[in-house]
Amino acid sequence: MKFQLDIQQETATPEGIDGALKLAATAVLENEQGPPAMVSILLTDDERMRSLNRQFRSQDKSTDVLSFSFGEEQMSLGNDLQYLGDIAISVPYAQRQAAAQGHSTTDELQLLAIHGLLHLLGYDHDSPDAKEEMWAVQRNILDQLNLAHVQPTEGS
Repeated sequence: MKFQLDIQQETATPEGIDGALKLAATAVLENEQGPPAMVSILLTDDERMRSLNRQFRSQDKSTDVLSFSFGEEQMSLGNDLQYLGDIAISVPYAQRQAAAQGHSTTDELQLLAIHGLLHLLGYDHDSPDAKEEMWAVQRNILDQLNLAHVQPTEGS
């Protein structure tokens, strides 16, 4: 499958995170039979996430992950790839969630990348039925990656 992942790091991240995130994103796209795609992931801090959350969701607080879909008509990049959108992840937030759950920050960042990419593919958790569907798909992908021990938090 043709896939391009652009990772931007504005804060310290675990060693090998690029490969772990690419593995997670590839698993999502293969599971969902997504189109050849490009996705951008920003690994940032709580302050930047608070600013993004305030600007785009009118919530003046940090959060773990935000997804910004390019829209229903994804942009063709001219190389058979469609630009799906952007995902922003707070690394410090992920570190706190990982510590609380007893797994690694890398595992948590993979969960958040999966969660964010599922949003870009149209999943949501804005109703009980939608959440049940999204969580089931997310769980299936985590299982495929041997990350069954990683549990999403209600804030994800």
